[in-house]
Amino acid sequence: MTDTVQQRWARLEPHVTAYGPVDGVVRPAVILFHGCGGLRPHLPMYAQAAVEAGWRAFIVDSYAPRGWDRNMSLTLVCTGVLLRGPERAGDVAATVWGIAQRPDVDAGKLVLAGWSHGSWSMMDLMTMRLDRSGEAGLADPQTARAALDGVVGLGLYYPYVGPGALSRTRPWVRHPQTLAVIARDDHLTSVGNARNVHDRVARDGTPVEVWIANGTHAFDEPTGMGPMQHDPELTQESLRRLGAFLGRI
Repeated sequence: MTDTVQQRWARLEPHVTAYGPVDGVVRPAVILFHGCGGLRPHLPMYAQAAVEAGWRAFIVDSYAPRGWDRNMSLTLVCTGVLLRGPERAGDVAATVWGIAQRPDVDAGKLVLAGWSHGSWSMMDLMTMRLDRSGEAGLADPQTARAALDGVVGLGLYYPYVGPGALSRTRPWVRHPQTLAVIARDDHLTSVGNARNVHDRVARDGTPVEVWIANGTHAFDEPTGMGPMQHDPELTQESLRRLGAFLGRI
């Protein structure tokens, strides 16, 4: 069963963490979407980088509203059994709609940042016109369409671009400025495959800035696992680049 944009946002909103001054000043906002492993300690560092650049930041937990813990997410989401990109795209759309209504947010200047699965969901959303019921797992995706006009930038951190990623075959219908971070030693994709997808997006008319980081998938996550190795220096460079990207928007 699909839910409405308002219903999806009502489920997500209690699990959104806000960063930035507690005041009524209208500021642009960055909305952060975690990877398949759920909330991890590197996301607040990026949120703080956004705040230091003069933006508000909001970290969205897609798992808590569904009652999922990390073990379940690693077992079923990271393996592609549950919550694939097209479905989680509804979380992205509903969150944009909800955050855009805040009186302390500039709804015309929103940036979405996603890590791996989060970027997959964001990129899939960019391919959707949101003009028919059921898109992004939403009964009324049209409700969120106008809010997405305020998305002026994307930060794509080592996104999943393998089989099932819609951007491999479908053009984007929205073209925000994009920072695409490719991990040179990503075990989920080759640099060539990732470049092909980002080049395809650029041909659709999206301005894409690519940074090939000399690290593994999740190089910025303080706790490595398996082939994923944390690189503190590369993490600091990634944070710096986010601040610079926000400064150019």
